[in-house]
Amino acid sequence: MGKVTPFRQRARWTRPADDGVRAPATRINWFPILLVALPLAAFTAVFLLGGPPSSLAVPAARVAPDREVATFPICGRGPRITCVVDGDTIWYRGDKIRIADIDTPEVSKPGCAREARLGSKATRRLQAMLNADAFTLAPNPDGRDRDKYGRLLRVVTRDGASVGDRLVSEGLAERWGGPTVAWCERKDRD
Repeated sequence: MGKVTPFRQRARWTRPADDGVRAPATRINWFPILLVALPLAAFTAVFLLGGPPSSLAVPAARVAPDREVATFPICGRGPRITCVVDGDTIWYRGDKIRIADIDTPEVSKPGCAREARLGSKATRRLQAMLNADAFTLAPNPDGRDRDKYGRLLRVVTRDGASVGDRLVSEGLAERWGGPTVAWCERKDRD
């Protein structure tokens, strides 16, 4: 076998010093300096210039277009294919759907005249919103597909916003999962 000789890097020489003697140059390792300097420079540029150019900006999250369109009458005694049962239940293309994110006053067995009045208002308002434009039936956020009565659990959205939230803001519904609402005891807006 041959003899192993250690690798030695040749020294670079600088220009001659004033005394005429050449000295080896000092090597600078640029990697750690660049590792810190480049991100710092990029951050400073973004901070001072107010963000990346629009051609590099990340677009806002796009909401998928609403595709469901139908005419919803109020459900009657006949077959139920596409209609509104009450403020939180609909039939759509033969499927009974419970709107998963809200609870509205009852219309079939109201506890008092006030609940019947509010339930009827919520039903008509949901009908108007569904008939106004295209909508989406989004999956239930808690992951359940059906309730204990076999109804599909869905959230109705338009342009990414919950239709149920609109009913809540109008005082015709309450958020699902909160305390049970006693519609007959509430005295706020009708």
